Amino acid sequence: MRLFLLPLIALLVTTCSDAQLPKPTSLTPPNQPNILLFLADDWSYPHATIYGDNTVKTPNFDALARGGRRFTNAYCASPSCSPSRASLLTGRYPHQNGAAGNLWSEFPAELTVYPEVLEAAGYRTGFDQKGWAPGDWRASGRTQNPTGKHKQDLRDFLDEKAPDQPFCFWFGTYDPHRKYERGLGVLTGMKPDSVEVPAFLPDLPCVRNDLLDYYAEIERLDRHLGQAVELLRARGELDNTLIIVTSDNGMPFPRAKANLYDAGTRMPFVAHWPARIPAGTTYDGFINLASLAPTFLDAAGLDVPAEMTLPSLLPVLTGEAAGAGGSGNGPGRKLGEEVLIERERHAQVRAGNASYAARALRNDSFLYIRNYYPDRWPAGDPVAVQSVGAYGDVDNSISKMLILAHQQPAGDTTDHFHLAFAKRPAEELYHLATDPNQLTNVASDPTYAAPLTEHRTRLLAQLTELNDPRIDNPQTAFYDTVRYVADDATPDFNLEAYISDYRYQSIENGTHFREHPCLPAEPE
Repeated sequence: MRLFLLPLIALLVTTCSDAQLPKPTSLTPPNQPNILLFLADDWSYPHATIYGDNTVKTPNFDALARGGRRFTNAYCASPSCSPSRASLLTGRYPHQNGAAGNLWSEFPAELTVYPEVLEAAGYRTGFDQKGWAPGDWRASGRTQNPTGKHKQDLRDFLDEKAPDQPFCFWFGTYDPHRKYERGLGVLTGMKPDSVEVPAFLPDLPCVRNDLLDYYAEIERLDRHLGQAVELLRARGELDNTLIIVTSDNGMPFPRAKANLYDAGTRMPFVAHWPARIPAGTTYDGFINLASLAPTFLDAAGLDVPAEMTLPSLLPVLTGEAAGAGGSGNGPGRKLGEEVLIERERHAQVRAGNASYAARALRNDSFLYIRNYYPDRWPAGDPVAVQSVGAYGDVDNSISKMLILAHQQPAGDTTDHFHLAFAKRPAEELYHLATDPNQLTNVASDPTYAAPLTEHRTRLLAQLTELNDPRIDNPQTAFYDTVRYVADDATPDFNLEAYISDYRYQSIENGTHFREHPCLPAEPE
C-alpha cells in the first residue's frame, strides 16, 4: 500500500507528543471548523496503547487523546463496513437506510449525507482511500461517492481549496483490514509473548502471530494519522480542526467482525479540537458512531436535517453537557446510557442470499441480543456458497482455520468452535460484571429473568419508535433480496485490498485446507 502524504523521511517524524500539539489560540471558536474523520477499517477497542494494550504502539492516537477527549464506550451502528459507514454518513440506524443496511449494497439517492450538506454550505469535501464501500453508489444516480470527491491524499486536497474555505475530509485507511503479510508483526519487533489473546480465541502460537500482524497494521494506520496531524499543524489548521479518529467495525477474527459482541462493535474513539474540546478528558458514556453526522453539522453551525435520527454529540465532545441531551437512544434513555446496534446481511454466504438479522442493546450492565433467524448459521453456511468460503461471514485467516480444525491448547475447555460458528438462540443476554468477554449466555437462567424481560421490552419499544421493519414482520425478506454487488464493485473501491488472499477455502464440509505450518496435516 502506498504511503500517505509525506516522503519516506517523514515517517521518522510521526510521533505527535503533547509538546508538538499547539495550544489553543482562542477560547472562542470560529463559526465553522474544519472536519477530519480518520476512519480505520476493522479496528477493535481496546487495541491502542492509551487504552492499556501492552503490545501495540499508537503514539499519534494517544497524543490526540491527551490533547482532546478519549471515549471508552463508542459503538458502530453495525459491525459490517457498508452499513456502518452508511449510518455514519446519514445519522440514521442501518434499518432506516434501506438497501444501505446491507454489505455490498446500493446507496439510495434519497438519503441525506453530511458531506453534501456541508458542501452546500461552502465546505470543500473529499475523501482518500476507502469512502463508503463496498457497494455501488452509482446505481441510484449519484455522481460521486457519498463521502465526497475522491482525492489522492490530504495534501493535494488542501492545496486545491481556497485559503479561507473550511474543509471536511474523510480519510478512510484500509488498515487493519485483511489481507495481512504473514509475520509482519514479528518483523516490526513485536513479541508474541506480549499478546493478550481474547478469550474467544484459542491461545495458540499462530493465533498470537495473527494478532501481531493485525497490530502491525494498526501501527501503520497510526503513522498515517501522525502525518495528517503534522500536515495540519504545519499549515496552521490544527487549532480549528475537529478530528475524530475511530473505526467502522471490529477486528477481522471469529466472533468479532460481523457480530454484535464488543469485539465486533466497540470502537477506539478520540475527538480532538483545541478550540473547543478540553484536553486530557475521558468520556465513559455510550455513543453510537451514527451520531457523527449530526455532530459535524452541529459543529459547523448548521441545522441538522430532521431525517437524521441520532442526536448530536457536540455537547459531549465539548464537555458542556456530558451525559445529558436528548433521548435519541430509545424511550426513557438519555444520551450516554445505552446504544442500539444492528446487523443484516454481511457477505453472500447463505443459500438463497439470506441475511442474518439481529438487534442488540448494550449498556454498562448487560448486552442483550435478539436473533431473528435462530435456524440460520450466524457465521454463514458450513459449505461455501458464493463469498469467502465456509462460514464466510468470518474473514479467512489462520485463526479461523485453527478453530475449524478444533485446535486449542491442552487444558483449554472453551468451545471456541461453538462460540464462533454454531447456531444461536433467539435471545442472548450477557452479564458484563461477571462475563466481560460475553461468552456465557444467561438468557435461559431464571436468575436473570427480570433483566431479560426489561431489555426485551426496552428493545421492542425502541425499535417500534424507530419504525424498524422487523417489528411488524420479524422475518421480512427485504434484506435477503437487496442486490449484492460484489461481482461489479465500483472503480474507486480497491477490491484486491478487501478480499483476503489467504485462499483457505473450505471444501464442502470445512475440514480440508491448503497446507499451512500451523494447521494439522490434511486427512488422507
